Amino acid sequence: MNFPQHLKYTKDHEWIQLEGHIATVGITDFAQRELGDIVYVDIDSIDKQLDAEAVFGTVEAVKTVSDLFLPVAGKVVEVNSGLNDNPAVINTDPYGQGWMIKLEVSNPADVEALMNAEAYSGLVS
Repeated sequence: MNFPQHLKYTKDHEWIQLEGHIATVGITDFAQRELGDIVYVDIDSIDKQLDAEAVFGTVEAVKTVSDLFLPVAGKVVEVNSGLNDNPAVINTDPYGQGWMIKLEVSNPADVEALMNAEAYSGLVS
């Protein structure tokens, strides 16, 4: 499985990449494999200020629906509209075109407290 070194990870299988005060968030390669074929993504949290670990949406696979949890507190400022037409891109490119939201992070230092790639790999192996 692929866990890019430059990202941070959560126990709930989300990844986050911080650039300034804006972070990109998605689900990990492990999560998309566990879910199977993703058929729908529902994110209705645009422009909402949410706490860390709050549900920001759901992802639906052929046999299950799973909540999506915010890695850190912040305001959702963008949703990946490309997922409406092609949610399966999460299965093929979870760290690229399969990103889910952009988040204005309340406290950038919170991102540093998340797991690095080695710690996350240990969690899921």
